[in-house]
Amino acid sequence: MAQPSMFVRKASGLVRSWSVFDGFIYAFFSINLVTLGFFIFAFAPYIPEGNLITAIILSGIFIIFEIFVYALLVAVMPRAGGDYVWQSRILGGGIGFVLSVTGWGWILWHWVPLYGTMLAYNVFTPILGALGGWMNNPWLMNGAMWFTSTNGLFFSSLVVIALAFIYVSLGMSWYARIQKVCFFIGMAGMATLLVMLLASSKADFISGFNHYASTFFGAGDGDIYQSILSAASEGGYSAVPMGNPAIVASLALIPMVVFFNLWPNWGATLYGEVRGASDFKKNFWSMASGLIATTILAVIVLGAMARVIGWDFYHAANFTFFEGTSGLGVFPYPALLVSFLTDSPVLQLWLLISMSAWFFGWCGTVFLSSTRVIFAAAFDRVLPEWVAKVSTRFRAPINALLVMAIPSIIVSAGMHYSENLATYALNATLVIAVTYLGTTIAAIILPYKEPELYNSSSIARLKVFGLPLISVTGAIFAAFLLFLFYFWMTDPVYGVNEPVSYLYVGALYLISIAIYFGSKWYRRKQGIDFNTIHKSIPLE
Repeated sequence: MAQPSMFVRKASGLVRSWSVFDGFIYAFFSINLVTLGFFIFAFAPYIPEGNLITAIILSGIFIIFEIFVYALLVAVMPRAGGDYVWQSRILGGGIGFVLSVTGWGWILWHWVPLYGTMLAYNVFTPILGALGGWMNNPWLMNGAMWFTSTNGLFFSSLVVIALAFIYVSLGMSWYARIQKVCFFIGMAGMATLLVMLLASSKADFISGFNHYASTFFGAGDGDIYQSILSAASEGGYSAVPMGNPAIVASLALIPMVVFFNLWPNWGATLYGEVRGASDFKKNFWSMASGLIATTILAVIVLGAMARVIGWDFYHAANFTFFEGTSGLGVFPYPALLVSFLTDSPVLQLWLLISMSAWFFGWCGTVFLSSTRVIFAAAFDRVLPEWVAKVSTRFRAPINALLVMAIPSIIVSAGMHYSENLATYALNATLVIAVTYLGTTIAAIILPYKEPELYNSSSIARLKVFGLPLISVTGAIFAAFLLFLFYFWMTDPVYGVNEPVSYLYVGALYLISIAIYFGSKWYRRKQGIDFNTIHKSIPLE
């Protein structure tokens, strides 16, 4: 009787469709200033002693070491599945499956509602509010406010799922085209935003804000700008002056800021489909340039906003929004605030629509990287073989995509309509960071655990004081992750140390453990040994 092969097929069936530039755009969008950045910056007032700009710069410096780790591992094993492949081949199949599939699969279901919230805050509400205000159409203005309701947020999450499904199902080549178009439109929108800020004064903004906050969103009459500052002060908040770096105090802001910039390696699971992925320098700069460019852009935008909008007001508007005391009533999305600087409806709508390209170029990231981890686990036969099916037309793992999309609908409904589930999922960022720690440990021990594999790679010559570069940079990044874990687990301000959340996340890990050992038992009956599979590296 013929013995079954180790892998589902001799080769993955995926193709190298992306250039290094495509990898850069993906990294740039993965640490998205307009979506993730502006969203998490809004929580900075809850650590009032810290300076947001200082935290952005310091975190960016440490995240460079993350890029070293991932770029070096990609050069050694450029395979679809990234973290799963590296961990399962270096640390062992069980560890690799449990850490990677939980961190890249199940937990990403819980990120979809966050993407939906950003779609509502950054796209639907601002654009409908502007259109409704200019057309004096109450239906559009009410629609803008509806998207801030539970039903509106859930609808936005469904739109995210639909868009991400379409993007990923079209394959890497089409996804590259989509993100390029969004990249150039989004950058044109960002250039518009900066020019408007540079050409305006604080008095211009205060006048425009008071007028359009009332016209677009029915915020009432009077000095709404000052009312927001007063409400923040009455709530006990005052911002640290932008000119005060507050380095020590800003360390506590870093565990919050990394919600935005910890992800330049988000495309590492895709490098089996990137041309030239065995070249460490290309890998490094495709990720690092995304991080560096985003960090510089964040500092420039925040500086320009501080001059025109006001540093105190920006933080006060965010603080009062989440405290429910804002006179504006909607999320103080920076592009929306800047649009108030002009009386031209064409320029306002151009700014809001072009800046929405930052969302549309980014939303596919919620599934794209995850499908490659799910696919790789199925290719190793840990998950059912049908999950490893690849579309012959678009070279996309459609069934792996369904594993991400269908549960996301259920989880989104639960998180939007149930406060309990939303509380359970607070540790979503921490779970991904735990996956990164597993990969980092694998990187540190790679030269010693798998010397033949390491020494045959192009990175073996890269050393620091005689030690492997991958081990040194891995140790530094591991220390940074432990720093984050300490703050997340000891301070309630980050909203991730609820005991019930740990229990919920623990249940997700237990599901992964059960799947792995159940599959291992089942495959052993078929004559398939996981230990043998995880000592081999599949062809692309």
